[in-house]
Amino acid sequence: MPMMRIFRIMIGGIGCLWACSTLADEGNLSSQLQALLGNTDPTHESWSVHAQATEILQGYPSFPAAYSGTNSLSADAQWKNTTTATLFLGRRLWQGGEVYFNPELYEGKGLSDSFGAAGFPNGEANKAGSWNFKYGDARLFVRQTIGLGGPTEQMDSEQNQLAGDEDISRVTLTAGKFSASDIFDNNSYSHDPRGQFMNWAIMESGAWDYPANARGYTQGIAVEFNQARWALRYGAFLEPKNPNANDLTFHGLNNLGQVAELEERHTWNGNPGKTHFLIFLNRDRGADFSDALGQAGDINASIDSHRHYGNSKYGVAVSAEQQVIENIAAFARLSWNNGVTEDYMFTQVDESAAIGTSIDGKIWGRSGDVAGIAGAINGLSGEQRKAVEEGYMGIMMGDGMLHYAPEVILEAYYALQVTGYATLSPDYQLIVNPAYNADRGPVNIFAARLHMGF
Repeated sequence: MPMMRIFRIMIGGIGCLWACSTLADEGNLSSQLQALLGNTDPTHESWSVHAQATEILQGYPSFPAAYSGTNSLSADAQWKNTTTATLFLGRRLWQGGEVYFNPELYEGKGLSDSFGAAGFPNGEANKAGSWNFKYGDARLFVRQTIGLGGPTEQMDSEQNQLAGDEDISRVTLTAGKFSASDIFDNNSYSHDPRGQFMNWAIMESGAWDYPANARGYTQGIAVEFNQARWALRYGAFLEPKNPNANDLTFHGLNNLGQVAELEERHTWNGNPGKTHFLIFLNRDRGADFSDALGQAGDINASIDSHRHYGNSKYGVAVSAEQQVIENIAAFARLSWNNGVTEDYMFTQVDESAAIGTSIDGKIWGRSGDVAGIAGAINGLSGEQRKAVEEGYMGIMMGDGMLHYAPEVILEAYYALQVTGYATLSPDYQLIVNPAYNADRGPVNIFAARLHMGF
């Protein structure tokens, strides 16, 4: 990375930290915003404004590799950065009706242009990166909540959530542009790469090929039925015409991602916990590996010729979280898909397991700090493994050859609260057998993350 680019990033980060420190010293940002927006009762907002900015600088020293291919993680030392800045605007329309809009600026690219590892190390990186700032409408959706009576709960003012009372027993409908992972596969300790774990196979269920364009967003609907101890959700979302592309296309049920999830909530020894059970069915243009492998010639040309609407991928995911004792929590993810068609939108994982812990800094007198450590192991189906062995270049990887071994990942981070609005996080990741290839790696990846938000 050019030195001037690193210098610009450092200066920008210092400036943002200074601005956030000034706001934190004033201590009145929330009340000032409420007054500016005309919210006379901050527990029942008519308008909401939140914002975030995240800068991630990530790289590694050179690592051993017997060979490299078109979509390999480069064996040469490299450093890359990603930047996002987002506004979260919300407006109450009528009883239970809300609209949200998230304009976003983004810049930067992932390591090796986000190729070379199924458990990719930067959750802010994607295939739509750019070395110039670009603008995008991350989300634009409406939400209608229908209360069913009974006890209520207070909803806090958060990003894409207006403060107000809601019936605990309720039905919520969401429609428009957003991310499927906004609603599904949530985990309190590993779901947000802007402040928690950054590796794709830890922050999400790796084998859920969730519907999305190259930026991670889609268009669709979701319905949620919430009760005190459980919730049931269903969503249907558009998928792109081509793998990992931006061209979300309506083609009836033959190009649609559907997902259903049951969330149960419990206490164990007085400590809260949750479990999510998720099933999904994607129908899209992902080629069937068995059809492509049966053809002579180049595997990539064969894959391309066998893409047609209506091919199916289905799978399951389980995500569990549990506060073990005060200030210490554990989580785990298990996911699997049938692996007979291409991984089309998220990453090339057909089976995955992850486990980790999150520790609150109150234990050592640093309230607001968080430390986390987690590990994951990813695998490919037999069909996809054969395709990669023959030189298949998928959405995340392609070394030209393959000495198969499970991809193993370790990640540790420490989120240091600098102000009430900013955290600075050093992060370390070890990837063994990147892209399932025992002939490459291991890779030691280091990162610094600056996150600001309110």
